[in-house]
Amino acid sequence: MTNTEALRITLVQSNLHWENRSANLEMFSRKLENVCDTDLIVLPEMFSTGFSMHTRALAEEMDGTAVAWMRQTASEKKCVVAGSLMIKEDDACYNRMIWMQPDGHFKTYDKRHLFTLSGEEKHYTAGEEKVIVTLHGWKICPLICYDLRFPVWSRNKNSLYDMLLYVANWPERRAHAWKQLLIARAIENQAFVVGVNRTGHDGNGIYHSGCSAVIDPFGNVRQLIENEEAVSTIQILLQDVKSTREQLPFLQDADDFELNPKAKFKSH
Repeated sequence: MTNTEALRITLVQSNLHWENRSANLEMFSRKLENVCDTDLIVLPEMFSTGFSMHTRALAEEMDGTAVAWMRQTASEKKCVVAGSLMIKEDDACYNRMIWMQPDGHFKTYDKRHLFTLSGEEKHYTAGEEKVIVTLHGWKICPLICYDLRFPVWSRNKNSLYDMLLYVANWPERRAHAWKQLLIARAIENQAFVVGVNRTGHDGNGIYHSGCSAVIDPFGNVRQLIENEEAVSTIQILLQDVKSTREQLPFLQDADDFELNPKAKFKSH
């Protein structure tokens, strides 16, 4: 086993200051002060604002404050920092996952499935590309919250990835679905699944219990953090993915299919 097969992931499960970018960035800086020797820090969905629809007042561009904070943090911690932000670009706004590397280069994924129960589709533009990023020999597919409910979008065709990564603002009243769907995605795709959710009440009075989790390719829960703020680092091994697929080569028997023409795939 080589060193590149081990991946250390730091899950940051936190309450968020509602629509207060500066307070959230200061808070996360404090929470990460003692984090070291990790490969990937994962923050919740819309970690700088909370899951807000006030895009006109709060959305920032790619040269904005929160993106700059991610760049600085990734450089200081010498690891990738991932999380989603409210980003405006041209005449559109996106719920955008940013995969910020220590050297300042980054990849992005725009949330494909917008949460219609909260009217997200009225304020944000849906993404059209599924992105695969790489880190220390791992192929990772970043997705956002509501994407979890749509297995066709996340289906691991041709073993594209080794890990699914979800960031979320998933409410406590649907926590059972969150936990079960994370397990289902791991089993059906024979991949690790990492889900990082927020805690606490948002500006609409909706409570979030977190339930951030790490699930292995057999569907075993390696870590589960409920109803508390936490910064936790866990190590996972790529060999566990390889051995699962060797023992049970189910992916080779999967149905072939094509997504609609608007759905594109991009690999970095």
